[in-house]
Amino acid sequence: MRQARWLVPWKDSGEKPAIYHCISRVVDRRFVLGDDEREKFRIFMRMQENFSGCRVLSYCFMSNHFHILVEVPRRPAQLPETQEVIRKLRHLSGTATSAELARQQIERFRKAGDAAAERAFCERICALMWDVSAFMKLLKQRFSHWYNRQHTRKGTLWEERFG
Repeated sequence: MRQARWLVPWKDSGEKPAIYHCISRVVDRRFVLGDDEREKFRIFMRMQENFSGCRVLSYCFMSNHFHILVEVPRRPAQLPETQEVIRKLRHLSGTATSAELARQQIERFRKAGDAAAERAFCERICALMWDVSAFMKLLKQRFSHWYNRQHTRKGTLWEERFG
């Protein structure tokens, strides 16, 4: 059974930000991250940063692993309004597809008069924000999908969860 990820004890205090040094290696420690791959990873990292509310303070991409220093702000007591959630989804996808699907789902909830379902839907999206584990998971997944398509391969790209 996996152990829970260690998070700084003051992550929700509001007194100081939680800062994490995250690292992840390519499976078999192969040297596969060339200039094109590093640039695409950087683009995905910035998109994830815009969506999540986390801030990348510094990063270093090597040929077979990367380091990221991430500042994770405290989750706000008041979650963003629906329109803000949709706007943030546009940052994550780079296209309007995800945001448009979310907007259509919200419209269906509104037509049905189901405000509770609309709020629960937005809260599920917001659960991916202000969280170092979600930040890293989505970043690595997105890059892996892109990399596998580019190199006509299947399977995992990363050795394990980030450290």
